[in-house]
Amino acid sequence: MIREKLIAADVGAGGKFRWRSREVSRLEGLADAVFGFAITLLVVSLEVPRTFDDLLAMMMTFPAFAISFALLLLVWYQHYVYFRRYDIEDGLTMVLNSALLFVVLFYVYPLKFVWTFLANLVIKGDARVRLASGELVFPVGREQGATMMIIYGLGSVAVFLIFALLYWHAYRRRAEMELNAVEILDTRTEIESNLLYMAVGVFSIALAALHIGGPLAPMFAGFSYALLGPVLWAHGNFSKKRRRRLEQSPQVSQGEGGELNSGGGE
Repeated sequence: MIREKLIAADVGAGGKFRWRSREVSRLEGLADAVFGFAITLLVVSLEVPRTFDDLLAMMMTFPAFAISFALLLLVWYQHYVYFRRYDIEDGLTMVLNSALLFVVLFYVYPLKFVWTFLANLVIKGDARVRLASGELVFPVGREQGATMMIIYGLGSVAVFLIFALLYWHAYRRRAEMELNAVEILDTRTEIESNLLYMAVGVFSIALAALHIGGPLAPMFAGFSYALLGPVLWAHGNFSKKRRRRLEQSPQVSQGEGGELNSGGGE
């Protein structure tokens, strides 16, 4: 199992955050099955191409598949890290975990659709797709672009809202899990990061819903996700400075408010 291999190699255990779980829980086992099924749904075709033209057509969808696959892996990795850091399997965690898996499965096709559309537009310069009848049609009508970006944005916001709630739940139970001062700060940082992801998604939805830019609203809504780079970079730098100040504070260095422990669950 992939999780077991990663756990054995201490992947994701850096940053002085103690691991509280080195066993794969039943919740994680269910999640792995769902993520595996979601990735299967991304596969471009269930049939072997019958002609070379079919093969070329299938290969043209590879960039969209690769991007969608990478985004699903990102969500899976965040799930993996969370369950290593916090050994929580109560009712609320089960509900939030189930909600996350539901969103992942529901938005597999919108995810693939959007990235296939963009890949065709960028690589081929032609977003049209060929129907079974052989007719070439545009997959998205002029009036449907904004709706497409709203649907995509809702999926993005839902995923990171659930992660924010998971980390908020862990923060609420910080005393019970005996989180030290640095671990508490890191938990708050994760909540902030997920809220920033959500904020960009909400901004994109607003651009599409309000038709900012008129006919170019879908394009502006899509490009707005480029804001994630500078926003997360700035937040990351701020968080690192805040963490260094905490690590160097007399209370932490003397063991008050929770002593620093090395990562890896020791």
